[in-house]
Amino acid sequence: MSEAPDLPFDGTDPAAAGEPAGARWEAEPQPLGVEFTPTGHPEVDAALGRLPALDGVPASAHAAVYEDVHRSLTATLTALDGPDPQDDPPR
Repeated sequence: MSEAPDLPFDGTDPAAAGEPAGARWEAEPQPLGVEFTPTGHPEVDAALGRLPALDGVPASAHAAVYEDVHRSLTATLTALDGPDPQDDPPR
């Protein structure tokens, strides 16, 4: 199985247009305009609060932050499946 070529969104081939490789991808990072609305759950808010910091950061750095946020949210959801410490009978 061959991989699809890394073409711009418009499907044109920059090499065929005489542009150097990567020429269309060197633009300055633009603000994403991410707005954060607190959920009221401290762990979720801490994880999601990292996303607005990506404004103006090159896209190549986004994946690591997204993966960390996903890991944090997964851990928070997994913890909800555990026993509730308030359910333990008194000793």
